Amino acid sequence: MRALITGITGFAGSHLAEYILTEHRDTEIFGTMRWRSRMENIRDIESKVQLIECDLRDLTSVKKLIERAEPDRIFHLAAQSFVPSSWNAPAESLTTNILGQLNIFEAVRALDIDPWIQIACSSEEYGMVYESELPIKETNPLRPLSPYAVSKVGQDYLGYQYCQSFGMKVVRTRGFNHDGPRRGDVFVSSNFAKQLAAIEKGKKPPIIHVGNLEARRDFTDVRDIVRAYWLALDGNCEPGEAYNICSGTDYCIKDVLHQLIEMSGVKVEVREDPERLRPSDVPVLLGDASKFHKATGWEPSIPYERTLKDMLDYWRAELD
Repeated sequence: MRALITGITGFAGSHLAEYILTEHRDTEIFGTMRWRSRMENIRDIESKVQLIECDLRDLTSVKKLIERAEPDRIFHLAAQSFVPSSWNAPAESLTTNILGQLNIFEAVRALDIDPWIQIACSSEEYGMVYESELPIKETNPLRPLSPYAVSKVGQDYLGYQYCQSFGMKVVRTRGFNHDGPRRGDVFVSSNFAKQLAAIEKGKKPPIIHVGNLEARRDFTDVRDIVRAYWLALDGNCEPGEAYNICSGTDYCIKDVLHQLIEMSGVKVEVREDPERLRPSDVPVLLGDASKFHKATGWEPSIPYERTLKDMLDYWRAELD
């Protein structure tokens, strides 16, 4: 078995590589990197995977990648994944996310190979969801509320189109929010954890800066998410279909903050930062993963309280 992970140096990509190395040791792992890639996420496994420099926006580069890796499975996780950045640079988000995936599909076609392909779509595609539509099923209308979400809708439907038009074995996973160690500090829960760790160590004043605390999100541990990605390509999911991957439980961001503060034990002032507020925000994302569970048997196994503790401990170690 040969597996290619685009974005292996990122948050989910590094955890997926670790999962495969532990649970599927007969698999040869290839991963993409850029000259400016930050390597700390894979520092413990770098010698166990084969890294290939590739710009996914360049078709020639992608063809060389696919030709060298000859993958049986492709996990396409590389993306511009931070929603606020998509407001500041919408063209980059659309180009990176949609064109990058298009090049993978075209390279697979040009080389006449037939791998299973998982594309990491997003719950952000659902966008404006009404209370009467909760929990969100795959049949819910897509009403994206950010350029990032629009780029993910493009990836999602491109996957469907290439499956229908060319018979490609594409599985569209719509992952809801996921957290865990190594989560980037621009993402809400990890940002709270990093601020608290810095306060614990006396590296910043006891003030937590926050954005919108009223949003509700469905959080799953990243280690459960990447296990789902692997199962998505085991042959039990229908090519071309979309599958929600989520916990089925939503948390108010305010409650997540309070849990982390309680875990830390420090006394802090919570202060709203206007720079952290978005032009439009999705009020609630609560998913229904029953379709994926029926196909694969997957269900999350790691309590969110452990996820938060592991994330806080990660930042404590990083800030030493």
